[in-house]
Amino acid sequence: MPSPPRDDVTHLPPSRGSSVPDVLTAARSEQQQRRVAGTLTAHGLVAGDRLVLAVPGSPTYVSVVLGALRSGIVPVPLDPRLTAHERDAIIADVAPSLVVDDDADLESLLSGPDAVLSPHPRCRPMHFTSGTTGRPKGVWSGMLSPEHAAALVAEERDLWGFASDDLDLVVSPIYHSAPLRFAMGTILAGGSVAVLPRFEPDAFLSAVADLRPTSMFCVPAHLQRLFAHLDERGLTPDVSSFRLVAHAGAPCPEPVRLRAHALFGTDVVWEFYGSTEGQFTACSAPEWAERPGTLGLARPGRVVTTDDEGQLWCSVPAWARFTYWNAPEKTAQTWRTTPDGPAFTVGDLGRVDDDGYVFLDSRREDLIITGGVNVYPAEVEAALQTVDGVDDVAVYGRDDERWGQRVCAAYVGDVDEAVLRAVAEERLAPPKRPKTYVRHAELPRTATGKVRRTQL
Repeated sequence: MPSPPRDDVTHLPPSRGSSVPDVLTAARSEQQQRRVAGTLTAHGLVAGDRLVLAVPGSPTYVSVVLGALRSGIVPVPLDPRLTAHERDAIIADVAPSLVVDDDADLESLLSGPDAVLSPHPRCRPMHFTSGTTGRPKGVWSGMLSPEHAAALVAEERDLWGFASDDLDLVVSPIYHSAPLRFAMGTILAGGSVAVLPRFEPDAFLSAVADLRPTSMFCVPAHLQRLFAHLDERGLTPDVSSFRLVAHAGAPCPEPVRLRAHALFGTDVVWEFYGSTEGQFTACSAPEWAERPGTLGLARPGRVVTTDDEGQLWCSVPAWARFTYWNAPEKTAQTWRTTPDGPAFTVGDLGRVDDDGYVFLDSRREDLIITGGVNVYPAEVEAALQTVDGVDDVAVYGRDDERWGQRVCAAYVGDVDEAVLRAVAEERLAPPKRPKTYVRHAELPRTATGKVRRTQL
């Protein structure tokens, strides 16, 4: 249960009213999920069909995803900020039976008759992740057996301690895999969720004061913005209600990490390492303090190893396996057989010490992580290369105090920067649009023709 307020903190006044997020209880979500299942059946959807969701996050979103999953229908969460060019390519790939891209249409899914639901989600949502080829790939779990479906829910509950007295505060875009996973795990454990439409420090602090949440997933950029806001206002909020604050999605600067430990408590803060494809490790604050830089031990039921090139591989239980939708060659490149069972990699480089603790040396080749969002240069380059007058282009990341990294573009050719910005705005979601453009006479390349992004 939430702890009582402490005396050494700034007690923020409640802000009851329209600014307070709606709380979705497990009981209300269960009713909504049954109606969602009934509505989807009335629309003619059956197990295995895809349902594209291209709308902002909300409590209803969580119920729609769970109602679909427990009917065997596959939700495909998409960033609603995707351009028509980006979204249409994904829709053509997954051939959905229904596309929901309007809040009113999402709410209408709650209007159907009650339907019978499976006890657990029958598959995982199909999230899309980009790759070094620039083509987004759907991560598909396949349909799970009843035993594997139950094991998937139990694994998350055992690791994160989801319980009926939890209130999970969603501060990240819920169409991303981690915040959606935490919200679903909480509801399935009988708890409640509240969803912020976007992360703003004032709104976050009001929600904490009013709702007293117990869990939260965030990215380091959220923590940085929160701490800057607290310093500017001279605040020390009462965050004693939290039992779990998990961060991931980008490397966390040590000062930010240590301040999170101090504010929320070392018994509260966790970090984990994973990707859209699957989860590798989990690390408590005390473990990190004992081994600075570690990402922790492999999650239960997994084994993390490295190959001769230092690439990290993770063997996973059957219910955590996946393929890339309509991409058998990419799937084959991602998996290999090990003594510990089938293992996958996302191309990250690292090491595992003698005690099994994992350390990350570098992220996937060329990957830019801006505000917790993965941006692959190849995808941005593919959009900019279509511009008349562009002879060559390379996209790379630079350190950014607010977002961790910023997307930058180096280009060769006779073209105005305004034209490049306009094309990026038309074809790329906001996190992928370069913030900085630099014209070059030529791009630095290796003898084999690869761009030297580190030199840029």
